[in-house]
Order: sequence, then structure tokens, then C-alpha cells
Amino acid sequence: MKYNIVFSTLGLLIFFLGLSMIFPLLCAFYYREEVAIYAFLSSIIITSLTGLFLYYNFKTENEIGRKEGFAIVTLGWVTAATCGTLPFLFSGTLTNFIDAYFESMSGFTTTGATILAVIEGKPLSVLFWRNQIQWMGGMGIIVLVVAILPALGAGGVQLFKTEVPGPEKDKLTPRIKETAQLLYMVYIIFSILQVVFLYITGMSFYDAITHMFGTMATGGFSPKNLSVGYYNNLVYEIIIIIFMIIAGTNFTLLYRTLHGNFKSLFEDREFLFYIGVIMMSTIIISTQLHIYIYKSILTALRYATFQVVSIITTTGFITADFDQWPVLSKSILIILMFIGGCAGSTAGAIKNIRILVLLKKAYREFQRILHPHAINPIYIGDKKISDEVVSNISSFALLYLLIFIFSFIIMTCLGLDMISAISSVATCLGNVGPGLGLVGPAQNFAFIQPLGKILLSLCMLLGRLEIYTVLIMLIPEFWKK
Repeated sequence: MKYNIVFSTLGLLIFFLGLSMIFPLLCAFYYREEVAIYAFLSSIIITSLTGLFLYYNFKTENEIGRKEGFAIVTLGWVTAATCGTLPFLFSGTLTNFIDAYFESMSGFTTTGATILAVIEGKPLSVLFWRNQIQWMGGMGIIVLVVAILPALGAGGVQLFKTEVPGPEKDKLTPRIKETAQLLYMVYIIFSILQVVFLYITGMSFYDAITHMFGTMATGGFSPKNLSVGYYNNLVYEIIIIIFMIIAGTNFTLLYRTLHGNFKSLFEDREFLFYIGVIMMSTIIISTQLHIYIYKSILTALRYATFQVVSIITTTGFITADFDQWPVLSKSILIILMFIGGCAGSTAGAIKNIRILVLLKKAYREFQRILHPHAINPIYIGDKKISDEVVSNISSFALLYLLIFIFSFIIMTCLGLDMISAISSVATCLGNVGPGLGLVGPAQNFAFIQPLGKILLSLCMLLGRLEIYTVLIMLIPEFWKK
């Protein structure tokens, strides 16, 4: 392990995070929030100077290897969440470090679970920061650094491979830096489009930007207590639904679509599976809501569609208290928390491509029972999935399940009932946000004991970095030089 390159790269990341606080600082000046101005000025000075100190004191010509890549990404996210607590603490929005760290980690990992019982009334600039860190974490803070900082050089390859979600990493160009830039360009284009659509249909500019942050990052933080349900506006909901679906789609696929290759969108098996799950879930839930709650099928369809898309994309926006829905509907939403969006998107959870491969692997086992000597490779569309990738996906699913079970047991030991414990872990590990029971859409995570908040923060990190990146650091051999 080359510790110099790890600390110097972390210094670059911390310095960049300090600079990014300029935007909420400008927001604080605009709204004349004196406490927030002090909070952001102090945070900028502390993070920027710390970043420069680390960079210049540990600067080295060594390149980033595999071990260094894992360490930088994992420690980078832990450090980013730590730096992200400063504005919350200095502004008095949150007074407890563990609470502030939970909120910050929830933001950067685009989870959307919150400690705040009352959101409205907090400094608008702090709420802006709360949403901004989601947008930064959506495509990946390390990928963003790779895209804009030439100092990383060839080492950016390791960072890109380590942070980007999915079993296989698609490169748009031979150079990782250019791929990162193109992915962020797609991200920015759709972000701008959503702000424009929300603004021209009547939403305030501030609300349009903050809700875009939560949508494109599939994060779900909102400056309103009632989330998107505050507006009770069908047009806003349709716009947000469309962009949530986009954000849950593989960005490499979106890039090709923007360049006129519309055929690739309809040939992509994962995307078709993703849309199919959304449609099927929406039909079942809206039918049950129509039978038991809403007289109008259109009203049932409206609320079902929004919540299905919000949960499967792991965004977590809310337009209805789905904790009051019938058991079948809630059960489907829990299942969607595990499925998530597409690989290479900003969505969390297991991902549709892994679910597809696992289903095909199960079917192949049945074929092997009937035809023991047959060779049946797994294909997704025309693409053959190597046995190495299949094995990786199987191991990932097992680890995901084991982490879920372990965390669930701990949460029950801390006093949560079964439904609250299951959904709290599922929603944090899947980076979804709201759960059921005591952590339902009308509730928050403030009541959970400090140990529980630390565990759930770890679940958020494990879910965002897809387990291996974090757990490999627990192997003693990893730290040997």
C-alpha cells in the first residue's frame, strides 16, 4: 500500500469539496442568512486548507494501483461525509455529530433518509447544501474528481473501476478521463432540462434546482416536509417521474441514445426488464389502491406510479403515505427496494442486470439437471456473460443478503419492531430513503440510537460502493506494503 498517494489524492478530494461549498455560500448571501454565511465560510476554510495540507505534504509521483484505488474510494466517501457535516454543525441545523454524519452520509450516498423532523424553517442555503451533496454523490464524487482533475493521470482508471456501480464497467472512450467527462456531460444535460421543465411549469427556481438535485441523483431529499406531495401538482409529478426513470437508466445507454442510437435503448435487456418491472408493479398496486382506497382509478394510478418509480429508482420522493397502503402494495415496494435501477445509473440496490443474471443462472441449473452434459452459457441479449461475472454477481447477492440479515438483527436488538427494522436496513442498504413503520414516509430516523445510526450509515456506504470496495479493506493483507 502506497500511503502517500492515498493521502495526497484524499487531499485533492477534500480541497474540491471545500470549493463546492461556494454555491451554498452564495445562496446564503442571497437569502441574507448570517449564521449560514459564517457556517459556510468556516467550512470552506477548514476543508480547503486541510485538503491543501494533505496534498502538498504527501504529494508523490507514484501511480494509483488497485489497493490504492480501493482505499481512496472508500476513505474518500467516509471523508466526504465527514466534511459534509461541517455546515450542518456550524449553522446549528444539527447539533450532534452522529446525527450530522448520518445526514451527510445519507446525502452523499443518495440515500435520502433524514434525521430532520422539521425541514421547512431551516436555512435555505443549508438545505441547498443538503441537496447539492446528493447531486455530487449521484454520479460519484470520485468520478467527478477524475473528470476534472488532470493530476490523477492514469490512476483515474482504478478509481473509476472501483466507484462506478455495476458488475461490468462500460467505457465510452479508451480514456477513462474522457469517459468520466462524457458521463457527467449527460448528467448535466438532463439536470438542466429538469430544472427548465419544473421552472417553466411554475415551480420556484430554488425548488426546481433542489428537486433536480434529488431527482437526477436518485437521492430524494426535498426542502419540503411533505416532499413532492407538498405541491399536489400532477404536472410536477409527471416531470419528476420521467427524470427519475432517466436517472435510473444506465448513463452509457443514455449517452448513445442522445447521439441518435435510439435502437440501443429498446435492444437493451436490462432497460426493458427495468421498465417491465415498473409497469407490472404499477398495475398491481394501482389496482389494489383502487379497490381499497381511491374511488378513481386515475388517482390510484397517479399515486402508484409515482411511488413505484420513486422506490425502484431508489429516489425516495413521496406524494403519499404508502405506509397506510394495503399489505400487498407495501410488500411490492419492499421488493423494489432490493431490485433498484440499472447498472451504471445513479440508482442503488442490487440492480436489474444482476437480478436478470441470477434468474438466468437459476434457469440454467434446471437445464443442467435435465441435461447434465450440456454447456449452456448465460446470455443477456446478444452478450455472453462470463462465468467470472456470474460468480461475482452470485457472491455479491449472498453478501448483500448476509449484510441485510446481520444489520436487521442488530436493529431489532436496538428496539425496533420487525417491520421498522427490515425496512430501515433495506432502505439504507439500497440507498432508497423512506421505509415502513417507525421509519415510514411520514417519519424520520432521529429516534434511532447512536449505534443504530452508525450501522445504518455503514449500510449506506456499503450499498453505494457495492460492498466489495468497502469490505476488502477489512482483510489484513490489504494493508501490507
